[in-house]
Amino acid sequence: MDKRKNNGNKGHSTKAKGVDKRKNEYRELLDLAATPDEVIEVIKTLKVKAIEKQDVNAIKLFLEYYLGKPKETIENINIDANKLTPEEIKEISKNLDEYY
Repeated sequence: MDKRKNNGNKGHSTKAKGVDKRKNEYRELLDLAATPDEVIEVIKTLKVKAIEKQDVNAIKLFLEYYLGKPKETIENINIDANKLTPEEIKEISKNLDEYY
């Protein structure tokens, strides 16, 4: 059973009526600025730079657009905080401070 309709949102969408504000406001201008053939040429140039010149940034950019960016994964670990030693708590706190 789909419970999304029971989450307090009475059918109201997060999208604005008529205009999706989540889109890049310059998208239409970008569409006007380049033809499909020009976009293909840019992609081919990037591909050549990635393959022939072995440019790591070009390789990364090409693969991110071609394959999609890898999903960020978050390791889910369940720890009983009551069983942690003071040293473990300090280590976790240190790691969190460094990360955030």
